Order: sequence, then C-alpha cells, then structure tokens
Amino acid sequence: MAEAHQAVAFQFTITPEGIDLQLSYQALNQIYHSGVRSWKRRVSRMRNRVIKGVYPASPSSWLFVVIAILATLYMRSDPSMGLIDKIQQHLPLSLHVSLSSQGQTMLSALVFSTLLWLSLILALRFCLKLLLSYHQWMFEMHGPVSNTTKVWVTLLRLLSSRKPLLYSYQTSLPHLPVPTIKDTLSRYLQSVRPLLSDPAYKRMTELANGFESNLGNRLQRYLKLKALWATNYVSDWWEEYIYLRSRGPIMVNSNYYGMDFLFVTPTSVQAARAGNTITALLLYRRKVNREELKPSRVPGTVIPLCAAQYERMFNTTRTPGLETDVLQHWQDSEYVAVYHKGRFFRLWVYNAGRLLSPREIEHQIQRILDDPSPPLPGEERLGALTAGDRVPWHQMRKQYFSSGINKRSLDIIERAAFFVTLDDEEQGMKGDDPAGNLDRYAKSLLHGKCYDRWFDKSFSIVIYKNGKNGLNAEHSWADAPTIAHLWEFTLATDAFQLGYTDDEHCKGDVDRMLPHPRTNWKIPCQSLLQICTSLTVAQSLADDVDCHVFPFREFGKGRVKKLRVSPDAFIQISLQLAYYRDRGGFCLTYEASMTRLFREGRTETVRSCSNETCAFVKALEGGESAEQCRRLLRLASEGHQNLYRMAMTGAGIDRHLFCLYVVSKYLGVDSPFLKEVLSEPWRLSTSQTPIQQIELFDIKNHPDYISLGGGFGPVADDGYGVSYIIVGEDMINFHVSSKYSCKETDSHRFGAEIHKALQDIMALMSAEPKSAAPSRGPSQPKKQL
Repeated sequence: MAEAHQAVAFQFTITPEGIDLQLSYQALNQIYHSGVRSWKRRVSRMRNRVIKGVYPASPSSWLFVVIAILATLYMRSDPSMGLIDKIQQHLPLSLHVSLSSQGQTMLSALVFSTLLWLSLILALRFCLKLLLSYHQWMFEMHGPVSNTTKVWVTLLRLLSSRKPLLYSYQTSLPHLPVPTIKDTLSRYLQSVRPLLSDPAYKRMTELANGFESNLGNRLQRYLKLKALWATNYVSDWWEEYIYLRSRGPIMVNSNYYGMDFLFVTPTSVQAARAGNTITALLLYRRKVNREELKPSRVPGTVIPLCAAQYERMFNTTRTPGLETDVLQHWQDSEYVAVYHKGRFFRLWVYNAGRLLSPREIEHQIQRILDDPSPPLPGEERLGALTAGDRVPWHQMRKQYFSSGINKRSLDIIERAAFFVTLDDEEQGMKGDDPAGNLDRYAKSLLHGKCYDRWFDKSFSIVIYKNGKNGLNAEHSWADAPTIAHLWEFTLATDAFQLGYTDDEHCKGDVDRMLPHPRTNWKIPCQSLLQICTSLTVAQSLADDVDCHVFPFREFGKGRVKKLRVSPDAFIQISLQLAYYRDRGGFCLTYEASMTRLFREGRTETVRSCSNETCAFVKALEGGESAEQCRRLLRLASEGHQNLYRMAMTGAGIDRHLFCLYVVSKYLGVDSPFLKEVLSEPWRLSTSQTPIQQIELFDIKNHPDYISLGGGFGPVADDGYGVSYIIVGEDMINFHVSSKYSCKETDSHRFGAEIHKALQDIMALMSAEPKSAAPSRGPSQPKKQL
C-alpha cells in the first residue's frame, strides 16, 4: 500500500551501538521537490499580487515616475511644490548624518515619487471603478448609442489596455446596490399580476403596502448598513442559507451535471480518456493558480465579470455540520481521489516536482482498472453518506471518521484536487435507442448509483467504460457558468491540444516506478447501518427523477436573430407557451441571471412569466390574428430582455426580498408578506448554459464536436427543471427534469411541447412580411462594446 511505503520512509532502531537511522531517498526526494514547487507557487502569487495590486498601471510605471521627477529636479524645477524639501526635513537624524545633502535630496525625491505613483494608481483604480459602475450601456445594446456611452467605452478601453490577470479587476468592481423598497415591491406586484386573480392580487397589494409602510423600512436600514461594510450584501447569506444550511440531500436537489460531446468520443479507451481529462483539468488549475486565464467578460464587450468563484474551484470540499455545512478549501493538492468498483485510490499527479504526462496518468488509471483487490468492508457504498441527509453524515463523520486510519483516508478524498469515478457502465448517444440513452446518461451523471460519486467535492469527473465522460458539480461554491468555463477548456484541450495516438492511447512517455495508489479503511460495523439508510434515502430520490435530454435541430440562434428577436427571449417565451399547453395555465418561473458585474456577485432571478409573455400566449392560443400575435411577441421579447438587464444591473426582485427576510429573522420579527413571497414554489425553473470560449472549438471544420451542456433536478415536486445550451447557429440542446411521483408532470411530454412551441413561434414569425419586420438599418449596427 502507498501509505505503508510512506510510513517507513523514516525508520530508526535502537541498538547497543546507538540509534540506527534509515532514510528513504525516494521519500526525501519527493519532499524536496514538493517544497520547491510550493515555494515557486508562493513566489508566483507574490508577483501576481503586485501586478494586480497596481492595475491598471504596471509595476514598471514606478520607474517612469521616478525618472520624470529626477529629471525635473535636474532641470532645477520642483514638481512637488516644496514637498520634497519637507520630506527631507523629516528624514531620520541617522540619515542626515550618513548621507550628503545631494543624497538626502535624491532619497526625498524617491519617497515623493513613490507616494505620487501610489496616488496615481489609486486615482486610476477609482476611475475604473466609476466606469464599471455605469450600466446604461446595457439598455442601448440594440439601439442608438448615446454620446455618454461612446465616451464611456473609449475611456474603459484606455484603462483596460494592459493585459489583466484573472483577478486584476476584482477591487475595481462596484458593490451590488440595494434597491429601494418601493421599486422592489412595485416590480414584485407586476411580476405576480398574471398569476393571481383580482381578489388575490388585491390582497397581495395590501400585504405589500403594509410591509412597505411598517416593517420594510426598518429592515431596509439594516440591509443598507450591511451593504456599507460587506463586499456583497447578498452572496454570503445566499451561500449559507440557500445552500449550506440545507439539511436534505444535495444530490439531485442541489448538485448539477455537465455532459461530453454529443456526437464524438475522442477515444474508446477508458484509461486514456481519464488520462487526458485529468491532465486538462490540472492544466486549467495551473492557469487559475498563476492567474493566466483571461478575465471573463460580458460577451461582445470589454466589461469584466467577477472572478471570485474561481478561487474555490479545486481542492475544495463541502463538509457536513449539525446546523450548517462548511466549505473547506486547501491551497494545493498534488493528487486526485479515484473511485473504481467500490474502492478508493489516491492518484499522485506530480512526480519529482513535475506534472505527470497524460500517458503516465493513463498508466496509473490502468493499474487501478486492473487491480483485482476487493473493496474493504463498508468501503463500496461509503459515498452514499454524501448523497443522503446531512445530519446523519455529520454524526457518522464525527464519530467514526475523526481519527485514525479512517480520518487519514477521508482526508485523502476531501483534500484531493477533485474526485474521479471510473464507471463500469457505458453511456452516451449510442445503440438503437439514442434518445433513451441520452436520458439514462443524464441520470447517471446526476446521481449515478448514489454511492459511486462523492457529492461533497467541488466537482467530480465521471469516466465511463466506453470513453465517454461528464461531471457532477456541488453548487454552494459557484454557479454553472464557472464550471462550464472549466468544462469547455477541458473538452477542447482533451480533443484538440493533447490528442491521442493512432491506437487511441494518450501521448507521452511512462515512468513505471510510480507508486500504487490504493487507500485503506477500517469502517466499523456500527456505521454500516447508517450507510444503508443514507443509500435508501438517496435511491428513493434518484428513482423519482425523470430526465429527458434532446437536441433541437430544426433551427438555432441564427434564424432567430434574423427575426430581430433575442434568442434567449425566444426560448423563454416558448417555454411559457409549452407550459401553458402542458398544464393549462401559467406558473411562477425562475430564470437564472448573473450579477457578476458586481464584486462577489452570483445570481439573480428573472421572473420570465411576465404580463407581456402571458398576453402573447393567450393571444396565440385564443386564435388572435397573426399580426397581433407577432406584435405581442415582440413586446414580450423586449419586456423579457429588459427584465434580464435589470436583474444583471442589481435591480432584481428576489435577492433583495430574500435578504430582507434574513434580517427579519435576525431581529426576531415576522412579516406575513415576506413569508408568503418566499414560500411561493418555482414550478418552472430554467437556466441557460452559456458558451464562453467558442474560440476553443472549430465548429465550422469540426461540427461534430458539439457539447450537450448540462442540467439539474426539478426545484418543485410538481414542477419542471429546464436547462438549455445554444450551440452554434443551428442547434439548441435541452435538459428537462421532473418527478415520476407527480402525476401532472412528464419530462418527455413537456419536451415534446417545447419542441412544438419553438416550431409554432418560428412559423408565426417567419410568415411576417419582410416589409413589416423591424430593422435596425445601417445606423444601428450590432454593438461591440
């Protein structure tokens, strides 16, 4: 065993002649290289702190300022207006004695230059923060651009001309503003109007007015006080109360998944696919650690997005607690945890200070696949503890995994860079039933066998027997766009950069003296009962999930854009039409929008079921004229885009109301209005998976390399979860989930309704006379801010 070899790296025996000390050269060599790598990483971080600390200036600009000041002094001009002389007068007495008058002047000029340089940096960063606080540009993306926005774009480009590091913009991003109570309540009442009858709406209006005039203003004052000192007044409470304090299973209810390419599997060799996938992930981690990734930006613009979520991507685990879980993050990890046929392994990915080649990782993975050793007692289904309820897992962890060999083995999993499952099944769109296989593929990634994933890890990679892969991500540390960015890089690097040999193996040489990665456990019989209980809870939850994945190929965003309609609005309106046909009415609809224009921003809710959208659906289903339906559709599209923009710029509804509710709980006061608002079920929960690095994929020359995107479980027991990804110009992939236990929902039926709704709306808009279609004209080109 690897642990046994490490345990005897240092041996000593006491003999009559003294102590006989025996050292393992291999262990010492590993310690040396690990220390060197750690120090290199520290130096790199210190260098990056300096570079991003002075951004948008550069460290070399200090020398320019010093030379300029000294040059003016040489020309007998004092640019400091007497400050250099004052600095010279206040130099320590020892310097007056040891330095000549000219030396004192030079030192004083150097101090003044440094202070001037720091002042200029603070001024530049303040200007950048002011520029990034301007959001009116978003409401001008598809219309005439004002002179103010033109000047703003020019200044922002000037201040962003230097190549930034990943976190260069962090301190310059504005803080999320707190909306006024009046505005939030007004927008809330408008959002629920189509869902309520006249008496119910009147009652809700009275509740809202009572809240505003009494308790609301008091809670708002506390919230504004928090916003003054907190980096983001929402994110910490959102992470704790929405995610970490949940005591139910995080499998299905919180975790989400991402899929492999739809049509292509780069290799059918499981170990080889694992080798390249693990290597690509570690190369991405290296870029994150060195801050070499380009900061994410709003597509088509130079506006940066918050990168805080990247910090906990690797070496992170959610550990269970009695009342709340804790996210634990380690600075580094030199191995990954691997699960195969009921056994856990520690796979070292560094040797002698270097990252193993893909071929060496493949070799180690193959050793795991060929390992004939059976699981230790209780080891096979240990992962079920992470799939069940959180409190029993906390109790088991505290009682049986807090010391000894079990703690060491648990630490191997929790401190790993990430978790890898070598699945013994085959998945993907294959065989005689491609549609059904995609559904099974989704369920496998979402929950697997309920014990062969470690759902607490920040993300887990699944490599299937036929070479297909995918991931399962824990939700509390970050949102889907962050993990999607990682997954895009991984798929592209695997297929187009690392590649495979002609016989489908990884490239590179192999050092066959690498250590064997098996781990040890001594799981007591008392914990086996809880493992079985957690597995039963998780299995019941998994069996109830109805997943349906389908690619929509009739058209994509290319044809939608020709209609002068937002692709996202087109899809969201289609979802409302599909739901109306499926359930005979409308429901509260959740669409995830980001707030990463602000520091530490996460998400906001776009309430997609709007008055305009409902008016269009009713008109279409009620047999109104095509011209009237088209007019209402365009109004619904513009209305939806406006809601999305407001959510992105901090004028959303739900996060503000959520934080007011948290404040009320801290103060020990009850609000009937807030209690009712936060108990409303989201029967239709939707999210778009963005493609952020399209330049990594050559869809024109390699059209088969199309990602399926990812999905999540239903939020409400009687509702649907819908995720979609717009791929290229001609395809949209959908992931629909619901629960079998609800007789009113059916994922396949709803998928068919989505398919039909998309076609019906396209047919309606395509029949519009060209002369009647609105056109931006030559004076309204597509903006590239």
